[in-house]
This record gives sequence, structure tokens and C-alpha cells, in this order.
Amino acid sequence: MKRRDFMRLAAASPLLAGAPALQAAPSTPTPQADGWRTFELRYDVDIPAQSGAGRMWLPLPSDAGDFQTVHALNWAGAPAGAALNWDPVYQAAMFSAALPASASPHRISVTAVVSTHDRTRGAAGPLRPLTADVARYLAPTPHMPTDGIVATTSAKIIKDIQGPDAQARAIYDWVVDNAFRNPKTRGCGLGDIKFMLESGDLGGKCADINSLFVGLARAAGLPAREMYGVRVAASKQFKSLGKADDISKAQHCRAEYFSPRHGWVGVDPADVRKAVLEENLPLTDARIVALRERLFGYWEMNWVGFNTARDFALAPPARAPLPYLMYPYAEFGDGVLDGREPDHFNFRISSRERLQAG
Repeated sequence: MKRRDFMRLAAASPLLAGAPALQAAPSTPTPQADGWRTFELRYDVDIPAQSGAGRMWLPLPSDAGDFQTVHALNWAGAPAGAALNWDPVYQAAMFSAALPASASPHRISVTAVVSTHDRTRGAAGPLRPLTADVARYLAPTPHMPTDGIVATTSAKIIKDIQGPDAQARAIYDWVVDNAFRNPKTRGCGLGDIKFMLESGDLGGKCADINSLFVGLARAAGLPAREMYGVRVAASKQFKSLGKADDISKAQHCRAEYFSPRHGWVGVDPADVRKAVLEENLPLTDARIVALRERLFGYWEMNWVGFNTARDFALAPPARAPLPYLMYPYAEFGDGVLDGREPDHFNFRISSRERLQAG
């Protein structure tokens, strides 16, 4: 898709024109200065021939704070009517294509060029008001209620702790201490935190562990949200916290809470537990202790974020809401192609770092 075509689509569609998260930008990437890195993220999708018509959705990156900028989006092989869409609630960016019944496979490639910068907690400033766009992240969702056992657990963690940052840190530490990474969990998990707490099984992957932080924070009156995305490069912290080249199974969600003094603050208790498991280190190891401290207020941006959408309807709508959009997803008749199983979906996601010229 040429930039002029993007502008034409945006002008033609009220949904696209109204989306603040992703905006047309020059295709020249940000120079690699002051810590910025630029990545090319590519989907290659090969959907087998289907007897009936269907539709596919792919999550796409969006501009995010001062740590991520999208420069270009292009696609090839898509049928007429393929488009960029944003859901009206969370403004999650996605590529969507209606796929006709066909005796041959559907082969589509979608590419995004994104620059990222490591994210650290901002300096404390004057108290920020709780605006409507922040307060929305206090609301419960079907997989993440804020009453019942979620509320009682949150209250036990907070006790007499005062101040949102101290309360968020208490919840973060509780999640790190009590949750654990279960390598058998399908994909990144579902983040069904009520079930986790009622069953006493706090094992899972990033969408479980970080959703636990988010739900407990919301129950304590702290706006919080997940951001869903994918790792795109090796990590400076631990080998297990990075992935490059073929990133088809490198999806990872993170969490953040809103601090009146600092604004949105990134955290990642799930990656602490991932390092514990995959590096075979105890929580008391000095390297894990340091990582635990660092990941309260820090995101290493060898990762590209897609959206903060939770339990929401795709655009155009699928048959039912999804818990999140972090994987490719397709429907044909009564069948579903689930991106949590790329070997069956026949897609590949790859990343390549664009180095600074000269």
C-alpha cells in the first residue's frame, strides 16, 4: 500500500479518519540516534484453500507514547476491500481482509516499519487529573473482573499502604512472588484472573500473569492495562527475553498502570517469572533481583506494541469478541484459524532491524 493510498483510505473512512493511534507518516525511518532503533515487521500468511468465504485479521503496531513510532504499513496479495481498521473502543489497529471461497491458497504479506526507544518511568511532576481516557482502564472486563475474589485479594495486598505508586509496587511484588510461568500454557494464556484466584492456580504465561497485575490494580482503584505485542530483537537483559528473525511464536504482552505523578508507568512481572523459569534461576539470585527492580518502571523495547484492547470486538466484527488481539485470527464458516497455533494457520512473522545508513 502506497502512502497516498493510506491517505485516501483514511480520508474515505470515518473509522480510519477518527483513529488517533496510528497516523500516516513518511516512510523514512527515524535515524538510529539517542537510543532509537527501527524494525521491519512482516507477516507472510498462507491460508489453505477453503470451501467457503471468510475473513482474516492481523494485529498491527500503533504509535505509543514517546517510545514507539510507526512509519509505514504496506501489503501485497490482499483481495479488493482489504483495509486498515480500528475498533471504536480501544482504537486497536488491525489489517482485515474478506477472503472469498477459493480452490487455491490465499497468500498475503503485510509489512510495518516501526521505531522504538527503551521506556523508563518519567520524572515526577505535578499531579495529573484522572481524565476519561485514563479512567476507562478502571473498568472490569469479562476475563478481568474487579469484584469478588479479585477485590478481596487486592485489598489484602494493599492493606494500609498509601499512595498509588506504593500500592502498584505492592501488587507487582505480590504477583512476582505468587505467580509462576507455566510452559504448557497455550499461546500466551487467556488472562482469566477470576479462575486463577479461585482455583489457586496462578501459573500461566504473560497474558495471565500481567493481567493478574492489571486486574488487581484496577480493583484497588489504579487505572491499569495490558499492551499486547511481539518481541523483535535479542535482549540485553536475558537471552530468554528476546527473539529476532522468525518471531511467529514471540508474542508477549506487558502491563502498565497510571501514576498521578509519573503518568503511565510500564511494568512486566511476567518477564521476571519467564527469566526465573527459562534461565533456571531462583527469585533470590542477584540477577533476578536486579531484573525485578528494573522491570517496575522499565520496558526494553526489543519489542513492538500493538494495542491495549481487552475482551473486545474486532473491526469488522468477528462472530464473538476476542479476549485480546495479539495473534493472527481468521474465520471460515464455523471454523476458526487460531494464531496461537502457527503450524496449523500457516503464517510466519519475521523481524529485521534497519541499521542506520553510513
